[in-house]
Order: sequence, then structure tokens, then C-alpha cells
Amino acid sequence: MSEELRATRIEKAEQLKQLGMNPYAYGWKSTHHAAELQAKFAELPSGEEVEIEVAIAGRIMARRVFGKLAFFTLQDETGSIQLYLEKKRIQEHMGSEDAEAFEHLKQLTDAGDILGAKGTIKRTEKGELSVYVQEYTMLTKSLLPLPDKWHGLTDVAKRYRQRYVDLIVNPEVRDAFRKRALVTAGMRRYLDQRGFIEIETPVLNSEAGGADARPFVTYHNTLEMELYLRIATELHLKRLIVGGFEKVFELGRIFRNEGISTRHNPEFTSIEVYQAYADYSDMMDLTEALITTVTQEVLGSLKITYQDQEIDLTPPWRRVTMHDVVKEKSGLDFTQFATVEEAKAAAKQAGLHDIDKCESIGRILNEAFEQTVEETLIQPTFILDYPVEISPLAKPHRSKPGLVERFELFIVGRETANSFSELTDPLDQRDRLEAQAARKAAGDLEAQGVDEDFLTALEYGMPPTGGLGIGIDRLVMLLTNSPSIRDVIAFPLLKPEKGEPEET
Repeated sequence: MSEELRATRIEKAEQLKQLGMNPYAYGWKSTHHAAELQAKFAELPSGEEVEIEVAIAGRIMARRVFGKLAFFTLQDETGSIQLYLEKKRIQEHMGSEDAEAFEHLKQLTDAGDILGAKGTIKRTEKGELSVYVQEYTMLTKSLLPLPDKWHGLTDVAKRYRQRYVDLIVNPEVRDAFRKRALVTAGMRRYLDQRGFIEIETPVLNSEAGGADARPFVTYHNTLEMELYLRIATELHLKRLIVGGFEKVFELGRIFRNEGISTRHNPEFTSIEVYQAYADYSDMMDLTEALITTVTQEVLGSLKITYQDQEIDLTPPWRRVTMHDVVKEKSGLDFTQFATVEEAKAAAKQAGLHDIDKCESIGRILNEAFEQTVEETLIQPTFILDYPVEISPLAKPHRSKPGLVERFELFIVGRETANSFSELTDPLDQRDRLEAQAARKAAGDLEAQGVDEDFLTALEYGMPPTGGLGIGIDRLVMLLTNSPSIRDVIAFPLLKPEKGEPEET
């Protein structure tokens, strides 16, 4: 059926050409957008016309055609407006060019076509604000019909696969990506106003580092060397701090060759920020201010709804240590355990699972946090002071042995930001990276090797530094009430449908 419809539309395009009407125009000058007209003439009474000429362009979303009248719904980037098409009026204005202009409009246009129209503003007797069309121009003939039914779970994969159609028929999807753009622009503006500069760092790395993650591997033909897509921007941004910059950041793509879920995508966007002479307390203040500022700018409120949960982003946000919140939720006090075996036994008795794989008390503590606490952190909460074993790039806590100065921000049960007082001792950093490399050699696919050039940079001396990373996708999910990370990534990678070629 779709092939028949496509063939019919191709024939209509040919007919337009034969009539001297290019079905694929070169341009159009609009005077207004739909939303602008709707706002400007919101008070126009029914039945009244304003003798002001406007020009508008957009996609035909619906057509109602009668004998000498037609009503089209025209959608542009901002919204929609009705085209009021009357045969007599169109023939009067276009007759010298096309004596059958109205009939051609009826017969040769379809929903999905992109049309330009000029006319006056009129509100119909039924109260619909309209462009009372005097003349029109076909701008693009659509060869494929818009879907009749697009909403619903059965079409989710198709919506992601053909995002361009999703954007055409679902205004809320366009709104989500518009808000995403406002979020990232707002972050850049906030940091720029406070003296931070954005510097781009390499996507191709000779050594993956800056996180525990499995990298994508590629090969450079000219240099004849294996390379990794970056799993973080951290190590290069720190090199910039070593080099004398005091406030730097980068907002960019990160690649981790890991699983896909509603919260994880192998290609995602983060912003990493580094400030010399600052620590993780300063980064907590910055995180709170940055997120609340862009939320207020984009949504106009700090009280939002996410999946039927009321979230209040009004500062100050709760700050609690990992030890304290684990004790609060599970009853386990990991400061009281003298041995790993003792901690494992207590954890198992408390109902925790997968504990045998943990080789230290710190890792058991983190497992307890992930199993008993993480999903309960609905309101914005800073979790402080992580075990050193899971934080190889963070500075040792100044007063708590075995811990580091690190926090993660959780909202609606998800990690949204991660921050350290950055480790600046090059010898300690070497020991930790070598421990990671040993894990990698033992088969840990998420452990990384030793980045010798980064260690060399540290040996030249890095000032005390606070670092921060925020997951843009998860933040946008929160601010747009999107249940899946794929809802806020314009073109998420999907497995090809059966019968389709592999994506390249």
C-alpha cells in the first residue's frame, strides 16, 4: 500500500513540474511563525479579518477539502496554524499565473507536503485563527505519507529509528530537544560568566583513562596504532590545569562499550569541569548552583514532576556520607568491621547478594550502597566520602583513613554528577593506576592501564583542584520527564531491523 501511495505522489510531483510549479523549491521568505501569529492575534474576535499580509511556511499536517473551500493545518517549528483556502480568493490573486490554482491545490497536495502561503489574518466563525490565503507555493512534495498512528509502546523502536518522523508528528519530542539545547547553552553561559573556558580534548586516545569503563577500540591506519575512543575527558583537562589554566571545562561526547538500558547509552554526553585551588566542597556548591540556574532558566521553576514523583530542586540539597546513609538504610555500620570476612558475613546476614566478589571492606560498603540506598534517593542528595578502592583519581580524605574526598549527586535514584578533590600526588596516583592495570591484566574489562604521559604531567605539579562531571543526558531526562535515555538522544544507535543492512 505504501508503495502505491508513493507512486501516486511521485506522479503528482511530475504533474507539478509539467504545470511549471517546481515541487522542490529553492527558498521562501516568511514574515512570521505560527506561534508568533497565535500570540499576536489571540484576542481577535471570531469572524474578523486583519488586513495585514503575512507569509508563512510549514508542513501540511491535515487537510479538509470541500467544493470551493479547503482548510489545511500547517505546522512549522513553533507550532501550527490553519490555512483558510477559498477558491475565489486564490483564483483572484493567482489567476494570471495559474488559472486552476485552487484545483491544483486540492488535487496535487497531500498531508506531509511543505507549503508556503501568503494572505491576511482571519479568525473563522468557529473561532479558528487562520491565514486567509491569497497565494501559495509548493516548497517540497512529500513522497511518503505521515503515519496515522504513531503513539504507543508498539511504535517506540520505530520512533527512535525514524526520529525525523517522530519529530514531525510529536511536538513534545521537539520540545524535549529544544530544552536539551537550552540546558547545554545555559551551562556554557553560566561557566563562561564565571571565568571558565571550554577547551576541546581528543576523542582518540592511545590509553583509555579517567573512568572504570570498557572502551571502544579503533585503529589509525597512517600511524599504525590501536586507539581508544575516550571514556572520559578528565585526564586531558587535568593536563590543562597542570599547564596553567585555572578554570576549564568541556561539554562533549563520551564512548563506553557497555550495556544499553533506559539509563545507559554507550554514546553519551557529559560536561566535566576543573577548577584549580578548589576542592570537592567547592564543587558541591558549583553543582548545586549550575543545575538550579539552568533548571530555573529552562523550566521557570525548581519544583518539577518526574514520572509522578514531585522533585524539589530548591537548595540547599541534602549532604550525607556513604557510611551514614548505608547505616541508615541497612543497619550496617562498616566502621565497626575489622576484617573483610566480618563485613561479608554481616552483609550477607542483612540480605545483600554478590558479596563474595568484593575483596575489601570498601567494595562491600559500595555494594551495600548500590543495593539498599541508591534507588531510594529521590530528592537531590549528595553522597560523600567514597572508599579509596573505587576512586582511583580522588585525593585521600583529609581526616578519614580509607576514604577519599568524593561525592556523587543522586536524583530520582540515578547518579547525575560525580566529583573529587583531585589526586595531585603523582606517586600515589601511579600506585593506584598500577593497581588498576593489574586488575585489567587479570581480566577486568572495565579497568584501565597506566597513562604514563598523564603521570609525567602530574610530576610537573598540579595545583589543588576540584573536578566535576555531570551527565547531560540524565539531567535532560529529569528536566523533560523522559523515562528513557533514548528519549533525549536525537539518534540513538539501534540494532538493524531484519532485512536491513548493518548501520555504518
